[in-house]
Amino acid sequence: MERKTVILGVTGGIAAYKAADLASRLVQKGYTVKVVMTKAATRFVAPLTFQTLTGQPVVVDMFAAPPVWNVAHVAYAEAADVVLIAPATADIIAKLAHGFADDMLTTTVLATQAPVVLAPAMNSNMYLNPAVRENLGLLRARGFYIVEPETGRLACGASGPGRLAPPEAILEAVERVLRGAQDLAGWRVLVTAGPTREPLDPVRFLSNRSTGKMGYALASVAARRGANVTLISGPTSLEAPPSVKRVEVTSAEEMCAQVLAHLPEATALVMAAAVADWRPRAFSPEKIKKEGRETLRLELERTPDILAEVAERKRAEQVVVGFAAESSHLAERAREKLVRKRLDFIVANDITRSDAGFASDSNQVQIIWPDGRVEELPLLTKEEVAAAIWDRVLRVKKENQPPSAN
Repeated sequence: MERKTVILGVTGGIAAYKAADLASRLVQKGYTVKVVMTKAATRFVAPLTFQTLTGQPVVVDMFAAPPVWNVAHVAYAEAADVVLIAPATADIIAKLAHGFADDMLTTTVLATQAPVVLAPAMNSNMYLNPAVRENLGLLRARGFYIVEPETGRLACGASGPGRLAPPEAILEAVERVLRGAQDLAGWRVLVTAGPTREPLDPVRFLSNRSTGKMGYALASVAARRGANVTLISGPTSLEAPPSVKRVEVTSAEEMCAQVLAHLPEATALVMAAAVADWRPRAFSPEKIKKEGRETLRLELERTPDILAEVAERKRAEQVVVGFAAESSHLAERAREKLVRKRLDFIVANDITRSDAGFASDSNQVQIIWPDGRVEELPLLTKEEVAAAIWDRVLRVKKENQPPSAN
């Protein structure tokens, strides 16, 4: 296999010492690692440390004469299969977001066509500052990969989000980018998305506020990671993601029929649709008129419980994930649904938040496991949430794999 080149950018934060461990691990995995340091980073770790670990010269000064003549930032930019910046300080994030090119690292990033992975690390108040959040949002929108920091005790003595992600998480992100995230190749994935509509008369229906964005993000990310994706979608204004087969439905009954029809072939099912729980017991073939009445009494009946039907048919090797959108008692109600529907895990989100959930491009979710564990993810784009969900589906699938006959 051809050796891949990682350009490791190290910036001036206390977590810079952890970059030495990252460089060592990358070399041990067989990558060529070329380190670019900001001048501030050299106040925390000496360039000689990285030169010794990588066997490569370390670049700090953009104007220093290179050992072999070339335009250094262009040469590094062209050599890169991926650029990893760890730690990424608030300063470097701001510079990259706004196109600065005032040192070797920023000019290299601007000149490269390679994917860029950022692992932020900073004080909690800085990380949560609206300016930093906005800059990270700009970079995400341009295709940068962000490895979210951990929550915990920081060097300043405070506790909160901002601690550099574990090296395993950063290395996993780099390797996923390098292999094009084809870790779902060969899978047949089934995703549901959007609302359902339950007709009352020829012009009216019962529905909900779902736009389908979360389900479409799940389908899009799975397809990019190599899966054969079928997206069963309620009514939305979204276009089908590339390479995704979309099956359009309207009602919960139609969605249930399509899920059960496609389930036997599915490696994994993620039920992100907001399926209506109730429908009118009687459909009026004529438009219901308001003349002659002051009130209208509707009798409702339950729609099919799709996940309950799936639970009865699910094979042991299939992975099934549900969503729980709640306005109160989030974890408690999600956990009850997880157990009742016999899910591998459930994704819960608070629909009362103004910056997440329905119609938003972002989401903040909890992933709840059968053993009681709760993973609370930070506020992320829906594509980032989708990637996190597929990472965990992949992990469950590996754990469910029967032992080899050998």
